[in-house]
Amino acid sequence: MAKQQMLRFVTTAREMPEKRPPDLRSEDFGEIYADYAADKAAEQSGRCSQCGVPYCQTHCPLHNNIPDWLMMTATGRLQEAYEISQATNTFPEICGRICPQDRLCEGNCVIEQAGHGTVTIGAVERYITDTAWEQGWVKPIAPASERAESVGIIGAGPGGLAAADVLRRAGVQVTVYDRYDRAGGLMTYGIPGFKLEKPVVMRRIEQLEHGGVEFVLNCTVGEDITFDAIRGRHDAVLIATGVYKARDLTAPNASAPGVVRALDFLTASNRKSFGDDVPDFDSGDLDARGKRVVVIGGGDTAMDCVRTAVRQGAKSVRCLYRRDRDNMPGSRRETQNAEEEGVEFVWLSAPSGFVTDDAGALTGVRVQKMRLGQPDATGRRAPELIEGADYTEEAEMAIMALGFEPEDLPTLWGVPELAVTRWGTIKARFNTHETDLAGVWAVGDIVRGASLVVWAIRDGREAAESILNYLSAPSRIAAE
Repeated sequence: MAKQQMLRFVTTAREMPEKRPPDLRSEDFGEIYADYAADKAAEQSGRCSQCGVPYCQTHCPLHNNIPDWLMMTATGRLQEAYEISQATNTFPEICGRICPQDRLCEGNCVIEQAGHGTVTIGAVERYITDTAWEQGWVKPIAPASERAESVGIIGAGPGGLAAADVLRRAGVQVTVYDRYDRAGGLMTYGIPGFKLEKPVVMRRIEQLEHGGVEFVLNCTVGEDITFDAIRGRHDAVLIATGVYKARDLTAPNASAPGVVRALDFLTASNRKSFGDDVPDFDSGDLDARGKRVVVIGGGDTAMDCVRTAVRQGAKSVRCLYRRDRDNMPGSRRETQNAEEEGVEFVWLSAPSGFVTDDAGALTGVRVQKMRLGQPDATGRRAPELIEGADYTEEAEMAIMALGFEPEDLPTLWGVPELAVTRWGTIKARFNTHETDLAGVWAVGDIVRGASLVVWAIRDGREAAESILNYLSAPSRIAAE
């Protein structure tokens, strides 16, 4: 019976969930994709070829058992599909929404390579777990027994929360420290609601709270509490701060009013969605309404900014990127969505400065035209300046989405012995995520550099298992 429901990729076309029309979805911050109906989810899952070497699973950072839960979905065994999905992924409904599947699982699907169109893995993953929440299959965190050991986690983003989930289910006492007033990190304040509606994140945080995880919010390590104090309170410490220091552009008038950082812009927008008082938004400084907006960058953060500006009512939105479409780092799917919503991409263009009026306010961005030369160290063709091809792009708001760098944690925290790389990221062992400091681990972007949520989840889960081994080591128990 199961086999009869599978291998339908030849006769059944790939079909994503229905997408709301651009003119409607551009008016709000609701997610743009509708949910699958049960029969459509089963139909699309049935397109899986159940290949002997599942490249979708291999190219998933979490190595999710994708063919198995696709088969369960195709045969109507949804609760089993959910159990398989959540066995390897702490937040499958979040990954189903925001993972760049076109670069990971779906992009490496065997039937995609054969020209039949990939299985809609992300959409099915979202459907499975959303159904699990609706049906009550997502159970509370209830450890079989409590343990006396405690772990302090610095950072309430995906890496820290994934580790907290694994540790708490094992009965460990877990405290999560975070600088913001809500947990979730960039899932809460960085990613817009049209990609990830905030109740989806908040219910996971509530699950952790109800399961016994303690959150200490509005707490900046190095100011409100020292790193040494956290180490003294806990048997182990996990650093999962992420990277929040924006890369700045050295150019004339780069600090002019109207030139804003991407994370400031996105955070203000997300705070408004929570109903918060946001003075910088209310004053118009971080509100794109009625403005000609230029976003500088080609990654996923830039895509979030252009699409947010559209929803805020910008007069026009353009995105400058120094390479072409084929060489941009952002998701192709997000680029397509942005274009559908009216964003114009200006390829092979880079800013050289900003133009201001007599009062110092932004009126434009000076743009240098580029061409692609030989490949650089990343394998992408390096942009080269075309002399004499400068022009001015009119703008009242320029959003810098040039990526993020790690903060200088050893200095900020007064821990010079915390080893970092030449890029400023924390040095940690590849498999265990241990640092050179005894009893201290580190995961996610603060180790990898700016990366994906799914990689942070994987790191957090792996580090939690390593911490459990450390806490249970016979030598440590004997010493106590």
